[in-house]
Amino acid sequence: MEKEVTLTAEQQAEVERQLAYLQRGVVEIIPEADFRQKIEKSVVTGKPLKIKLGMDPSAPDVHLGHTVVLHKLRQFQELGHEIQMLIGDFTGRIGDPTGKSETRKQLTDEEVKKNAETYVEQYGKILDMDKAKLYYNSAWLKELTFEDVIKLAGNMTVARMLERDDFEKRYKSGQPISIHEFFYPLMQGYDSVAMESDIEVGGTDQKFNLLMGRHLQEAYGKDKQVALTLPLIEGLDGERKMSKSLGNYIGIDEAPNEMFGKAMSIPDELMVKYYKLATDLSMEEIEELERGLEDGSVHPRDAKMRLGATFVEMYHGKAEADEAVDYFKTVFQKRALPSDIPEAQWTGDNPVWIVDLLVELKLLSSKGEARRMIQNGGVKINEEKVTDVQLQLQVEDGQVIQVGKRKFVKISM
Repeated sequence: MEKEVTLTAEQQAEVERQLAYLQRGVVEIIPEADFRQKIEKSVVTGKPLKIKLGMDPSAPDVHLGHTVVLHKLRQFQELGHEIQMLIGDFTGRIGDPTGKSETRKQLTDEEVKKNAETYVEQYGKILDMDKAKLYYNSAWLKELTFEDVIKLAGNMTVARMLERDDFEKRYKSGQPISIHEFFYPLMQGYDSVAMESDIEVGGTDQKFNLLMGRHLQEAYGKDKQVALTLPLIEGLDGERKMSKSLGNYIGIDEAPNEMFGKAMSIPDELMVKYYKLATDLSMEEIEELERGLEDGSVHPRDAKMRLGATFVEMYHGKAEADEAVDYFKTVFQKRALPSDIPEAQWTGDNPVWIVDLLVELKLLSSKGEARRMIQNGGVKINEEKVTDVQLQLQVEDGQVIQVGKRKFVKISM
């Protein structure tokens, strides 16, 4: 725990301001007393706190679920604290086993580097990356001798490792757990030792790893970091954590119309949570909107359209947001075809099996997916629904193929 410091009235007011701002939307601060004392020390000395975020570069597509933590980091940055962006180029070869029911495939150096670059580029849409400090944990983990590794491992018991939900479930179900997976939380914790981090942030599913940093810092005679956890945001299905693999995500690099269209499918009961965790609107604006939804003065559809427009503006710009709103109103509310349908030249068989056509045009990724989409009524040709999975289509110049609510292609012969 940090030593107590004496504050002036002005400094005390600044501490309270920072605490109120930084605690908003946080699930847990471990321990809260240390968090306050770290803020107090920073205010008195003028020395910024070091705020760590570990990046496991195994999947380069950043979605709104990732941005919950990034918005919190931006708040720290706005208050003058130092953001430590840790790229796990060494740990990325193992992969974080958190939430996984099987051993992760190890990544090559080239894959790790490529994914890391993508993360940095996309994180820059929220953070000032020029002011953030980048670290690669290979800088210190590669230098550890086997004796160092044994000493590191000696700070944790197998019983404690098996307290993690993912390890515990795999152990009880008889699924294999490789010894090297136990080293992931140890290495992540050692990162905090090497970086001398004051605070580490992460989702609630990262709590074990965050506390490992605190535990190892104490073992190595360092000041212990505070673990700050943030909520996980449910995906578009309204149930499971947002994830690209589950297909229930909104990517921050997605096209404006796609981003807006997906936002319109967010369950009504999750709208306020998305506003609070994934937008840059002030709490005053959000609370006013919440009251309007409760008393009926704000229609859920209007609130959702504002949410979609907010996302597009945050990641693409105001003009693109306005265009996405107009596109949605034209295509979905007025039930008219958009005016800027992309063209695709067809030089294949004619007639052609509708399933083959959808896959060849890249409107759907597989024949099975194409069959399901037709059976569910999600495919139209010139605004007429396709009902026959076996349809042999006579392809004609100018035909408009529509899949779902947002994908259109105009045939060019």
